[in-house]
Amino acid sequence: MLLHIVARGKIARSPEADLVARYEKRLNWPVKLTELPEAGGKTAEPLTPCRTVLLDERGKDLSSEKFADILSRWRDDGVREARFVLGAADGHSKEERDEADLLLAFGSATWPHLLARAMLMEQLYRATSILAGHPYHRAG
Repeated sequence: MLLHIVARGKIARSPEADLVARYEKRLNWPVKLTELPEAGGKTAEPLTPCRTVLLDERGKDLSSEKFADILSRWRDDGVREARFVLGAADGHSKEERDEADLLLAFGSATWPHLLARAMLMEQLYRATSILAGHPYHRAG
């Protein structure tokens, strides 16, 4: 299953970009990163079964294990792409939230967009490591 991260704004050269690149290299699942301008611009409609996850402050705060379970279920159900969308500074519209398959939050705090992108990549790596039985995730 393709893990497709769609983010508003350019990450450029930054410590966060280094973290994103580090986890992108570690991931064994296919990954695609798409950067859109702060306003406007869209990704192409998927041609295969797809799920859309919006990173949103109103979203669910999932444990790494539950996040891995969701990815596993989608993969096993034949979903070919999971899109993880990080919105612009104003977040996502009500319509976008209503149409999403999952709203995901990294706790109740508000995170800078670049840091949220790095955190998402780490959680994707962690989730795929859990599914592979890799010792990276050491839950008690």
